[in-house]
Amino acid sequence: MKEHKKHKAEERENIHKESINEENQPVQDEQNGSAETNQPQEKSETDKIAELNDRYIRLVAEFDNYRRRTAKERMDLVVNAAEETIKGLLPVLDDFERALEMLHKAEGDHSVAIEGTELIYTKLSGYLASKGLKKIEAKGEVLDTDLHEAVAQFPAPDDSMKNRIIEVVQQGYKLNEKIIRFAKVVVGV
Repeated sequence: MKEHKKHKAEERENIHKESINEENQPVQDEQNGSAETNQPQEKSETDKIAELNDRYIRLVAEFDNYRRRTAKERMDLVVNAAEETIKGLLPVLDDFERALEMLHKAEGDHSVAIEGTELIYTKLSGYLASKGLKKIEAKGEVLDTDLHEAVAQFPAPDDSMKNRIIEVVQQGYKLNEKIIRFAKVVVGV
């Protein structure tokens, strides 16, 4: 009977060991399985980090481009606003030139009127020149369609004046090297 008890005790112990082994077996399998699934998770996390980093870099680059573009647009706006104002003053400048021409041709003593008109004309043209306005020199020059607009053709007085500007009908102007009004000219043929 002692042997029987001993045998039953061994049996219980074996059953107990087997149950412990069975309980531990799924845990080891789960650990092995999770180790295998961990690798794809790590890869996907690495991919996510790379994707987020790429999106961040692109966003920073896009913002930098936006900042540059808006700064350029602001500068263009300031330049264009000045351009429109100066374009509006060009007819006044033309009127001053015509007035001075007429006062010089007029008979009588108009020295005070000439002096006053020249003073105002000089101040206005000096101010516009300080803002970047320059006259396009045309008389006697070869016709350049990038700077001049031929409004008429006259026979040239001599061969040296062929395809050259004989007379300027309306003065042309540049603002900061950009043509804002072409010179209207008469060309010798």
